[in-house]
Amino acid sequence: MCKDCGCSLTRSGDGHHHDAIHSNPQLNDAKTLSVIHKILDKNDIEAQHNRDHFEQSGVTAFNLMSSPGSGKTALLEHLHEHTSLNYAVIEGDLETSRDADRLKAKGIDAFQIQTGSACHLDAFMVHGALHNVDLKPLDICFIENVGNLVCPASYDVGAHKNIVLVSIPEGDDKVEKYPVMFRRADLVIISKCDLLPHFDFDISDAKKHILRLNPDAAIIEVSTKSPESLQAVSHWLKENQIPVTQTSEVN
Repeated sequence: MCKDCGCSLTRSGDGHHHDAIHSNPQLNDAKTLSVIHKILDKNDIEAQHNRDHFEQSGVTAFNLMSSPGSGKTALLEHLHEHTSLNYAVIEGDLETSRDADRLKAKGIDAFQIQTGSACHLDAFMVHGALHNVDLKPLDICFIENVGNLVCPASYDVGAHKNIVLVSIPEGDDKVEKYPVMFRRADLVIISKCDLLPHFDFDISDAKKHILRLNPDAAIIEVSTKSPESLQAVSHWLKENQIPVTQTSEVN
């Protein structure tokens, strides 16, 4: 986790208050906490500004989070074949444009954010990307966060819903080990389910722990080789689109 950006602060249930800290002695003095709270408060204001951008165009934004290699980009590569929703992707990685290039090769509009050393996207990064994405033809927009099961959960980027992936090769213990991420999820995707015969992953146990942390979370088992599972994701996305409202233009 970042020792100085405030992402080791956890938030209360509504995602906009900063009332607890990770046991990091560098964050225990009042001056440091004051600075971090200001950073997070400014981020929340910018996040709402991003939501205004999306809503002005009638676009629903989904924050896609997981550890590295769980299949976020692969899901987005294959999903467009099984949904009528038109979508673009804002990609976050420390370096390279590999994921954005993969999506563009499939005909999916994508814009890459290279964070350098930052282990998560924040609202200001996403706001900059929004000036490079044409929202008008879109139904939804994915914000594919930096691969990390810790810090992205603490930063509102301006999405309407949070989607978290946990893959079969990672193991079913990740839900208990990284509870903050799963508490904030509206949808949990258990990915790479075609690999179940080759790994010791207890899906029923994982679901039990997810629902214990977050009784309202939807859970979908997904394999990119299974059209039915991708159609289930598409259906959930359609069901969770925000109502289209007419708003004034946002800069």
